[in-house]
Amino acid sequence: MPLYWLLLTAVLTTPPAPQSAPAPDPGERAFQRCAACHSMRANDHDNPGPSLRGVLGRRAGGASGFAYSDALKAAGRRGMVWDERTLERYLADPVAVVPGTDMPYQGGSAAERAAVIAWLRRQR
Repeated sequence: MPLYWLLLTAVLTTPPAPQSAPAPDPGERAFQRCAACHSMRANDHDNPGPSLRGVLGRRAGGASGFAYSDALKAAGRRGMVWDERTLERYLADPVAVVPGTDMPYQGGSAAERAAVIAWLRRQR
């Protein structure tokens, strides 16, 4: 019986193995490049680019309180809305999609763009 108690004591007093941290979301990791100019805080006007919270479904150039380029405002007036396809094209080559835009960034590989768009969709 002493062996039973010794084993039981060992099992009950051994701390659990540390849990490894979950792998970072690839979209969140890709968003870190975007975070140089954009935030995910609603109505944040402290960055060079508008907040991307709720961007999917938003009219291009449509976030209030932000000074968009004339080109992006015109694209919005013509009906451009940010959906997955439009964001993919815009992130791949902003100037080709909206000539005259102020956004200087091109969004990495197709896989990174897809990951950040999926992450943005989950951030509503």
